[in-house]
Amino acid sequence: MSAKNLHLSGVGGQGIGLLADVLARACIAVGHTLIGCDTHGLAQRGGTVVSHLRLGTGSLSPRVPVGQADVVISLERLEAFRATETMLRQGGTVVYYDTVYQPMHVRLGLNSYPTVGDLNQAAEAHRARLERVFLEALPDPRMQNVALLGRVASMRLIENVTSDTIEHALVEALPPAVLEKNLAVFKQAAANGEN
Repeated sequence: MSAKNLHLSGVGGQGIGLLADVLARACIAVGHTLIGCDTHGLAQRGGTVVSHLRLGTGSLSPRVPVGQADVVISLERLEAFRATETMLRQGGTVVYYDTVYQPMHVRLGLNSYPTVGDLNQAAEAHRARLERVFLEALPDPRMQNVALLGRVASMRLIENVTSDTIEHALVEALPPAVLEKNLAVFKQAAANGEN
């Protein structure tokens, strides 16, 4: 497979760690060479959380270089906007869960929060494919990461990584007590992406 860079971002507590873990497991299961790392920042205070996954050989660093992400996967609109502006390569793909966590500078009126239109314009400037994910009847906001995984699975963004591969990795990663409800969300989001 040719090299592929994935940049995952969100806000502390949204489950970026699980998202990265499941994608890494799925990639390894189909034989991809992979390196990656997490940067947590002020995650405990609702700050940005970022994971880098680099597939293929030849990468000297686990961090995706600025402007070199083939795929941006974000669990929050501002983080999707930031990553599109800074990390995405021209012609890349952005998949984001459309939820809003306003940082303090926005709440204080010091900055504005990006609209869906702002994100669309940023994607257009990068000639990017943009995919918005939002489930109306999500049983728990902590499942937004699983909904995002479902859509990523249906889009077939990673060579040889199928919905079944990602679902199997999800089964391995989640505790049995929450597995059934999460799998239902995963399948719903995947089905919505195929329509």
